[in-house]
Parts: sequence; structure tokens; C-alpha cells
Amino acid sequence: MIISRTPVRISFFGGGTDLRDFYSTSYGAVLSTAIKKYIYVAVNRRFDEKIRVSYSETETVDSADQVKHSLIKECLKTAGIDKQIEIVTIADVPGHGTGLGSSSSLAVGTIIALKEYTNKPTNFEEAAKEACKIEIGTLKKPIGKQDQYIAALGGFRYIRFNADETVSTYTINPGKNTLEELETNLVSFYIPGSREGDVILADQRKNIPEKMKILEEMRNQAETGMEAIKNGDLSSFGKLLDKAWQLKSTLSNKISNPTISKFYRMGMDAGALGGKLSGAGGSGFLTFYCDKEHQKGLREALRELKEMKIKLEPGGSSIVYKESD
Repeated sequence: MIISRTPVRISFFGGGTDLRDFYSTSYGAVLSTAIKKYIYVAVNRRFDEKIRVSYSETETVDSADQVKHSLIKECLKTAGIDKQIEIVTIADVPGHGTGLGSSSSLAVGTIIALKEYTNKPTNFEEAAKEACKIEIGTLKKPIGKQDQYIAALGGFRYIRFNADETVSTYTINPGKNTLEELETNLVSFYIPGSREGDVILADQRKNIPEKMKILEEMRNQAETGMEAIKNGDLSSFGKLLDKAWQLKSTLSNKISNPTISKFYRMGMDAGALGGKLSGAGGSGFLTFYCDKEHQKGLREALRELKEMKIKLEPGGSSIVYKESD
């Protein structure tokens, strides 16, 4: 039995510039952090020859080609496994529509668990590359690269996506007090609803040629946000979040909607300095930067939404349990 644990993330600045259509013209960059909410993948050898996969559904099949869950199927095929295995996934957050990068966390966690299972352990940067290859290359998802890297590596990071397809990552470590204050002042609420992230991203991707200037500004905000964190200037960080959300909302008319706009305005009126909706848009976690003295009013204003407590995660994907045969 092997169990991997992989964090999900909150991305603050630069989302959308990790799409190849943008970074291939220059470079993209995001500022993102892993959080202490996880995707767990348990892998075990079965007694019989079948493959059993358990997520929100349960499948028992004869070969990897018959697995309906496309991501797990491709991970099995990449690992060269075609029989006698059981895979169970467990998530701390809903697996669909959260905007926290859970799909890529599942990809990274499954890759790492299967590599360990086949006695071919991989480093986490290679796991991120492999997850990108499966999601973007094989499955043709219209997504970027940021989720795979922050899931694999963890921490608070500035991640740069270069035109030559290389990825550079930099850990942001301004000191315990700044990170603790940031953690205290991030307040996140879940807005449920139907959300087809791939559809929203495909529309956003289609609009890239006419939105290049906006995306360049969003990319530059990742560096500005990094400097604000390094300098402990969290008020500037919070206000920059508001500017980033206003820009992101213009990338596609599918990103926001009247419900999201209503709750965002309520949060800002309650005293938040800025905020953003995680992920592609449509629904998911709406995260505000709000000083402690205004948080009671913020929570009261958004009391109909479920709050998620945010804790920053310094580590990335890992094997948390391994039992020998």
C-alpha cells in the first residue's frame, strides 16, 4: 500500500499567462501558494488481475484502456500498469468546480504514487512535467502549467513559464511574521454552482490575441506581488488583488457572473482590500485579503457562503505512507 498526499493551491497573480498561446510569445509568470488542503491517492496491489479505481464513482475493469476516468487511465498507461491494481482517491475539497487546481493535484499525486509503486521514484519537478504532458499534451485540456508545478513543489512561489517550454520557480520566504499575517488576513468563501473550467479556459484562450496587453499587465503583477510580499507590504498586496481581479474579469465574459459580482462587491464593501475568484471562473473559492479588524463584518456580510480556513503549505506532493509487501 502506498499513499501520496498532494496540496491544492491558491493563485494570486498572473493566471492565464501560463497558457502556451501567451507565454510562447515572451514569457508568463504567476504568484501562487500551496495550501493545507490535499488530494490523497492510495495505490495497492489487488489479489485478482483486475483494475479497480474509486473516486466519486467506482470502476472495476480488465485493463487500463477500459478505465473511464481519463486522467487516471493515462497515468496508468504512462506507468506501464495494465492489471492487478487498486487506486482510491480522497479529497479535502470538492473535486470539481473549486478553482483550486485539484485536477492537476490529482495528476501529480497519482504519478508520484505509481512511480513509487513501480519502484521508479521520481523527483517532483519531473512529476510536474509528466502531469503537464498528460493533461495538456495527451488529454488536450485547454489549461496552463501553473497548477502542476505548485502542486508538486509546494510553498509560496513565483513561477515563470519561458517561451522555450522551460519553467523556472522561485520560493518566496519573507519571514515567519509576514507569512503568518498573510495567512491570517486571507479569508475564503465557496461559491457553488455549475462550472465548466475547460469551456471557460477555451474561451479565454480564444481571446488571447486581443487581450495581450491585459495579460502582460497581469504577468507583471506577479512580480509586483512578489516584491510586496518580500517587503512585508501586505496592504499593497491586498489592493493589487483587486486590480488583478478587475483585469481577469475582462479576459472572458464567462469568468464572472451576477452572483460572483454581488458577493465580491459585498466583500469589498465590508472592508476587504481586494480579492479574487480562484481558477477559470464561473464558481469556486472567492478569496479576500482583509485586515483582522474588518473580518467580522466580512464574515457577517457573506454568512450565506461556506468559509474555508486557509493555511499555507510549505511542502509539495509527498509519499505519506508506504507498506512493504
